[in-house]
Amino acid sequence: MSFIDIIALALQTAIGFQGASYALAAVGLNLHFGYTGLSNFGHVGFLLVGAYGMAISADQGWSIWVGFALAIGASVVLGLLLGIPTLRLRGDYLAIVTIAAAEILRLVANARPSEPLTGGSRGIGGLSAQLGFFRRNIFDEPFRIGDVFVISARDQWLMLWTWGLVLVFCLLIGLLVRSPWGRVLRSIREDEDAARSLGKNVVVFKLQSFVLGGVIGALAGSLIALGDGSVSPIRWVATLTFALYAVVILGGAGTVWGPVVGAVVYWFILDAVEGVLGNLWFDVSDTTVGAVRLVLTGLGLMALMVFRPQGILGSKKEMLASGR
Repeated sequence: MSFIDIIALALQTAIGFQGASYALAAVGLNLHFGYTGLSNFGHVGFLLVGAYGMAISADQGWSIWVGFALAIGASVVLGLLLGIPTLRLRGDYLAIVTIAAAEILRLVANARPSEPLTGGSRGIGGLSAQLGFFRRNIFDEPFRIGDVFVISARDQWLMLWTWGLVLVFCLLIGLLVRSPWGRVLRSIREDEDAARSLGKNVVVFKLQSFVLGGVIGALAGSLIALGDGSVSPIRWVATLTFALYAVVILGGAGTVWGPVVGAVVYWFILDAVEGVLGNLWFDVSDTTVGAVRLVLTGLGLMALMVFRPQGILGSKKEMLASGR
């Protein structure tokens, strides 16, 4: 495979459904971490309930709209149940509680008593049939540039809906963070005690941000489940949250379009490195390629923290003001 082919495949992943789904999930996490200062290390839990909401709907023969409604409803319930008792915590304490909650959800979905609802360790399949909703005779043929850059009609529909939701929520959050509500969130991020001294109910504002970001994450999870065609507990591990943090930090935390840029750059680098290691210069196993690309990703993030800690689109002035 030539270098041009490797770049083309990496670009296809970066701007395709993979990049779009990570961008959507990162938009929700950015509202938590970037704008409100919440150390939510269990964001994958919202993706999990969104994915299972869509999967259970498909398993029962319900429409895709019911699946989205279940995903949103489950994320709101999770946000309230988790947020009300824990959002008085700060920093590392909140991070520990949220990552534990997400892992508990995964273990519950994997447990034998949950099999009638979640499928247990086998999960739930057959979600591809739900994609019939996306087919309206617009994308009937694959989109191709040459022989390498090829996007199937199915993936074109998924890209359209996912990038569309990314655009909608980026614009929505852009409006919200410029409103009085958004200014309160940023004041909480910068100095929670000062915001409280001004008469703001800090816990309520945190909870609102937590629930809204969780809903966005759940929608991303439901779309990922549709893209995979199935859902299983092994998909929703803590490393997914860490990858989303990498996306947010890379693009610029606390910026409207940072998660979008971060997701595209993240997947372009990962796939380009994998292509170079596996096809161009080296003859190594897939396991080694996966390990090496994660090492290089970590080194890249370290370099980013040294030379541009605010991220690609971030503002150093705002970062210093927020204390990050």
